[in-house]
Amino acid sequence: MSHPIITDMQAKMKNALDRTLHEFGQIRTGKASPTMVEGVMVEAYGSMMRLKECAAISTPDARQIYIQPWDKGITQAIAKAIQTANLGLNPAVDGGNVRVPLPELSRERRQEFVKRASVMAEEGRVQVRNIRHGAMDALKKAQKDGKISEDDLKRFEKEVQAATDKTIKDIGDNLAKKEKELTTM
Repeated sequence: MSHPIITDMQAKMKNALDRTLHEFGQIRTGKASPTMVEGVMVEAYGSMMRLKECAAISTPDARQIYIQPWDKGITQAIAKAIQTANLGLNPAVDGGNVRVPLPELSRERRQEFVKRASVMAEEGRVQVRNIRHGAMDALKKAQKDGKISEDDLKRFEKEVQAATDKTIKDIGDNLAKKEKELTTM
């Protein structure tokens, strides 16, 4: 039987981990990935929309992203949005579609991405620690209010610490994997 505070904390930690992994996915590794451009804001129909909301994004090979707008009238707007998004990508309009070839990454650019991934990982770890702190405070308050016993408090604190350690280890493992992807040519 797990306490609601523990269940809530585990869900928040999973979300923090998922968010960090999603951010890692947006870092360019030299292999094409739809997540690299899906968040680009495109001006369409008089408002700003995410690219994934107005087009199908695919990767026909490891060096290219292929974008098929659902409305061919916004093809130029998509190409312009990718250019101005400062991703280091140069899209080419191909009929009613957009092709985005990925240039080779230089050693300096790879190191820049490794640093960026490290910063993202640390932000994820800080978020997990904040969730841990909130759960510990809630447990201590519950014990003070007489809702849980001191033995339960000690057991729950161990669970909280174990979940925190596991999530931080997962972030570290995924960071190591991302760094390896970025540094292998």
